[in-house]
Amino acid sequence: MKRYIIILATLLTSLTAMAQEERDTVVITLQDGSEVRYTDDQFDRVQVIFNLRYGVKVYLKNGKSKDYLATKVEVHEYLGGGGVVTDNNTNRNLYRAKLLEYPHLAADSTMNQLIIKSTEDYGITYSLEWSYADKANRWTCYELHSGNNFRGDSVVRQDDFREDPEIAPQYRSTLNDYSKSGFSRGHLCPSADRLCSNDQNSQTFFLSNMQPQWQNHNGGLWSNLESLVHGWSDNCDTLYVVKAATIRSDQVYEEKCNNKLLVPKYFYMAILSYDKEDNSYKAIGLWTVHENVSDKNKNYGDYAISIDKLEELTGIDFFCNLPDDIEDAVENQCEKKYDPDTNKWYIDNWGITCTPPDP
Repeated sequence: MKRYIIILATLLTSLTAMAQEERDTVVITLQDGSEVRYTDDQFDRVQVIFNLRYGVKVYLKNGKSKDYLATKVEVHEYLGGGGVVTDNNTNRNLYRAKLLEYPHLAADSTMNQLIIKSTEDYGITYSLEWSYADKANRWTCYELHSGNNFRGDSVVRQDDFREDPEIAPQYRSTLNDYSKSGFSRGHLCPSADRLCSNDQNSQTFFLSNMQPQWQNHNGGLWSNLESLVHGWSDNCDTLYVVKAATIRSDQVYEEKCNNKLLVPKYFYMAILSYDKEDNSYKAIGLWTVHENVSDKNKNYGDYAISIDKLEELTGIDFFCNLPDDIEDAVENQCEKKYDPDTNKWYIDNWGITCTPPDP
């Protein structure tokens, strides 16, 4: 996931001067050593962009543009000068998604929408990234802590499933997309994680927070893992949660929900725990195969993978807003350990059993 884009010195010295005088050629060197060249008769201007991801946008004379984007950049210089910018977090989001639970936003901001649901009393309920091209949720993320992890008086499950008015009608999912399809409207931020108020709970029933899911999976393994994760929040200061399903073309079924919505092959979670007492973080991924079967396996460690592995499988950069040294340290955690006292295998630091590894 770490692709670097280096703009040659001729471009970085002064983009403004280049636009007026030395516009013979723009050369963009990619990490693999290959070069992309544009001559004066091909482009109008070149802009360094940093609203969603650092990178380079080339505006072509035919009215179109070409983006060269990177998930991580070590050194960069802004358009019009301003010097070189360095810090200890080279891949953080630079838009609204700056909280620790946010994955890195997609590169193509014109085809993806960041949506933040909140209430006046309890702040952010959850956030999500919606893909217009796929008509699907890319991920939902949220926090669990003492301020939002309790049940309010007279709060009940609202069950008011409905379209999300924040998404343009041509790109949003609808109740008819699910009707009589055989698939459940599978929550990502679950109703049970948002019970502080009826308004907060109601927000979990926007269809933008859902993916088509077989009920055997939704009400079985997925529900069990949701309960497991909710329980983890009682043992830390803050639990940062990402829940999602795969929507890449090679990770969805050929069959669509009512021939309209993508049906993911995998559902997964990325979990980051912060313990204020010793100022420590730990992270884990949970990866499940989405099948129309009842999975009764209670060794939940069998679904555990490192965040590094989860990033490899999904192409998404999780917990990118952590300082890089902490991010690098926690994202490779997922070690199986044997406990002689119980004669069981566990995922280290998470207390979930797993099937013993092959001898």
